[in-house]
Amino acid sequence: MKALILVDLQNDFLPGGALAVPSGDEVLPVAARLIEGGGFPLIVATQDWHPANHGSFASNNPGAKVGSLGKLHGLDQVMWPDHCVQGTNGADFAEGAVKDAVRSGRVQRVFKKGTDVSVDSYSGFFDNGRRKSTGLSDYLKEKGVTEVVVLGLATDYCVKFTALDAVAEGFKTTFVKDGSRAVNLSPDDETRAIAEMKEKGVRIVSSREV
Repeated sequence: MKALILVDLQNDFLPGGALAVPSGDEVLPVAARLIEGGGFPLIVATQDWHPANHGSFASNNPGAKVGSLGKLHGLDQVMWPDHCVQGTNGADFAEGAVKDAVRSGRVQRVFKKGTDVSVDSYSGFFDNGRRKSTGLSDYLKEKGVTEVVVLGLATDYCVKFTALDAVAEGFKTTFVKDGSRAVNLSPDDETRAIAEMKEKGVRIVSSREV
């Protein structure tokens, strides 16, 4: 069985949000088409869900600048602006098809991540230190899923790490390029992320090929 994984389609990653991904809103029509007409028997979503004192926020690290690289409990950590704080509008799902699908149950399960102040969590499967699982892998396997299609925000962080972990967990994995956009702290981050996914066995497609 094939499942669609919607990665972090939340207000703070859209234009006007606290950590807006350039052209991030352009992924929403793609997500809508695949939710409604992709023929997926199972759809799940990931949701960044940070406590306000999360260690990845530059504001919680005196002297740290947004976008700089630091350390968080021994792991390399990009210092981000405060974003997707639990219970805020920024953490909520994008209005329209995505939010409607969550409300209606078309998205059967939401997996929250980034809830531990001591470690960030880009992947929908594990935190960045691979210390704790979100339960996504077990859930998909229990449902009989063997193949996943991944899209969302952002290509060079949460989407990439979700796709790489999906492959590592034994799922045939497809990345929808036009259903994702990159942060691009460095200009070539998106290109490198896609190359890394391809090297690890992720199939790269447009939404029309799904």
